[in-house]
Amino acid sequence: MNKKVEVLPDQAALVARALELILSKINVAIEQRGMFTIALAGGSTPKPLYEAIASSNLPWDKIHVFWGDERYVPADHPDSNEGMARRAWLDKVEIPASNIHPMPTTEGDPAISAAKHEQQLQEFFHCSPGEFPALDVILLGMGDDAHTASLFPHTEALKVSDRLITVGNKDGNPRITFTYPFINAARCVIFVVAGANKKPALAQVFAPEADSSTYPSRLIQPQGELWWLLDAAAGSGSDLKKDEG
Repeated sequence: MNKKVEVLPDQAALVARALELILSKINVAIEQRGMFTIALAGGSTPKPLYEAIASSNLPWDKIHVFWGDERYVPADHPDSNEGMARRAWLDKVEIPASNIHPMPTTEGDPAISAAKHEQQLQEFFHCSPGEFPALDVILLGMGDDAHTASLFPHTEALKVSDRLITVGNKDGNPRITFTYPFINAARCVIFVVAGANKKPALAQVFAPEADSSTYPSRLIQPQGELWWLLDAAAGSGSDLKKDEG
């Protein structure tokens, strides 16, 4: 596995490095395959990254946007990952509406929504049930409990290995989420992690041995590239391995 860990001095440098990586992946994907697919993360850390992407001059008609997870709320809800990305990025550029692929959250039943989105993905990527298509980039954050997407410690979502989409659970609140095998099918996974509160979890995620059900980010071992971009608060003073593979 090609794993790279970079510790950046501050959040501005973290955003700049993530932007540089994504722009390079956009260029390669469009040159090789004629389009670029990306799954977005929620939370506060990636918002300035989305704003920076919105300021870039890109072939928006060739870029398709997905989400790695979503809270089970309408898109106009303050907690919606889709809503945040639209305000920070997608509403500011001339991207076709058909290139935006949000997770459905209005069916009233998260399991039905998860199944609906799985079918949407299969149709878009022309894949059969049981196949895991490869997105060009999946952006991920990590919580101080080592969760990523909506794959939380000791939840049923961690056991799902035969589907693209499943229902996550955070303190009894349902979410829609990529499964870890779907994430691992990506050509490139980029973790963007900031804050000193993440250091204990990172130590366990990077440890030679630890329990993946307790530290779910350990499950992310993609077939393609794996980047961990950390700010100094999260990554300094640690003995994280910087490069593997």
